[in-house]
Amino acid sequence: MANVYDILVERGYIKQLTHDNEIKELLEKDKVTFYIGFDPTADSLHVGHFIAMMFMAHMQRAGHRPIALIGGGTAMIGDPSGKTDMRKMMTEETIAHNVACIKKQMEKFIDFSDDKAIIVNNADWLLKLNYVEFIREIGVHFSVNKMLTAECFKQRLEKGLSFLEFNYMLMQGYDFLVLNQKYGCTMQLGGDDQWSNMLAGADLIRRKEQKQAYAMTCTLLTNSEGKKMGKTENGALWLDAEKTTPYEFYQYWRNVGDADVEKCLKLLTFVPMDEVRKLCALEGSAINEAKKVLAFEVTKLIHGEDEAKKAQQAAESLFGGGCDLSNVPTVEISKKDLELALIDILVNGKVLPSKGEGRRLIQQNGLSLNDVKVTEIGKTLTDEDFKDGYALVKRGKKNYHKIIIK
Repeated sequence: MANVYDILVERGYIKQLTHDNEIKELLEKDKVTFYIGFDPTADSLHVGHFIAMMFMAHMQRAGHRPIALIGGGTAMIGDPSGKTDMRKMMTEETIAHNVACIKKQMEKFIDFSDDKAIIVNNADWLLKLNYVEFIREIGVHFSVNKMLTAECFKQRLEKGLSFLEFNYMLMQGYDFLVLNQKYGCTMQLGGDDQWSNMLAGADLIRRKEQKQAYAMTCTLLTNSEGKKMGKTENGALWLDAEKTTPYEFYQYWRNVGDADVEKCLKLLTFVPMDEVRKLCALEGSAINEAKKVLAFEVTKLIHGEDEAKKAQQAAESLFGGGCDLSNVPTVEISKKDLELALIDILVNGKVLPSKGEGRRLIQQNGLSLNDVKVTEIGKTLTDEDFKDGYALVKRGKKNYHKIIIK
């Protein structure tokens, strides 16, 4: 069986690591306990977390033990990494709710039975800390000069970095130390924007425990132009079906750029590499076959095979000239709602994020009703629009919703 290190390299996960040869040897010979942290800033994970969960899943399949650390404590502060502005503060109740939602989503990727993986919440140790003790025991090992050279702080220094956020690196380093002491965790994985924090944790273990600890970062999900993937007209591409429907989720991957298909198949599916290479060798319009496989496999992972099949059928009926629209996302309205403007109906039905976005779409000829461009901002629906029992709205080039009167 191939060493998971080789699998991770071949599929393009690994961006930076602390000890190249040592990590490769360790993953081949030992069963490693490792962790990845997730901050519960929303009640759903989004596509930006997807690679991290796939990273974990590959490691677990090779016999290593994941710890999913939910940052219930660090979320009280907010991670400045990759941010130009300070994060909003959240209440303990909101964080607890978000933690519970995220746990359910992780179980689709990771097997938590029989201690094969662990979920922990750093609120369990961070919220009990005595500040003076913490600064004496942990803070003494951190050099402010060195911290200020970290990329995550450099960006923020231009706008102003609060002392609250400056503590984040100490907290994350302390997490690694606690997990090392309690569970024998010797490796941290995470996105490449966490590199400075991860190095700080490994260094803290070396100083406090006189033990070697390791870190590996994975590439962030960006397109061929270097922009983060997972943004839609409605904001983030969520893993929660209530926030992003399985159909919209499927359509996002079905429509990725030709240059991004191979990267997404490698990172976001378990499709064997031989098949990935065959699919991505296709040229011209044939590359659509690779996109269909990508969309189906990714949707299956997140929403299950049934929902993936429904999304696939809905897409094929719309774009393949079929007439079965049963699986197209549907907005139900009452007869009284016909008095409302179409964009109000679409905002209420969460098809559009705002009226402003609706106005912009109409001005740019990006909204159609029953295949006719909508040109009036205040356009309302009439009984005539429901000749087939529904009105079909198209947003952009390929996003369809049915409106039905209940």
